[in-house]
Amino acid sequence: MTDMLTSRLALPLLQPGQAQKEMYHNEALARLDLAAQCAVIASGTNISPSEPAFGDAWIVGAEPAGDWAGRAHAVAGWTAGGWRFLDPFEGLRAWVVEDGGFALFTEGEWVFGRAHGRLIVDGEQVVGPRADAIENPAGGATVDSEARTAISAILLALREHGLVDSG
Repeated sequence: MTDMLTSRLALPLLQPGQAQKEMYHNEALARLDLAAQCAVIASGTNISPSEPAFGDAWIVGAEPAGDWAGRAHAVAGWTAGGWRFLDPFEGLRAWVVEDGGFALFTEGEWVFGRAHGRLIVDGEQVVGPRADAIENPAGGATVDSEARTAISAILLALREHGLVDSG
């Protein structure tokens, strides 16, 4: 089934005059089902579960054995036809139920628990890469203690949220 495949999801393509087209079509649908809105039960699992439910999926660990041997870092999904594997590609993202967060495949590995990129609201960047630390207000001939307290409170909140460095 590997004569002609799509470039990213390795979905088998139908060929003119091909016999048993339904096998290729069904294989493509099974793989697409793993990739679209990818969600897995857990990540880093090296041994396949003994009684998976239809539609369950996992991110395979770095040292898989048994049914998953040789499929490190793949998304493994249980289908009516047995295990199907989706080899990850740069930018593939999966919801990991066990962690309650997303995993991103980048630079050859799955990265967990990090926000990636920027936050854009109505076309305006609201959050981006962390900037240099902002110094606390100090000095000056005339000190406005209320303004200094307010600015310090804002900086503290931004630091607690991880939006600015604590310097």
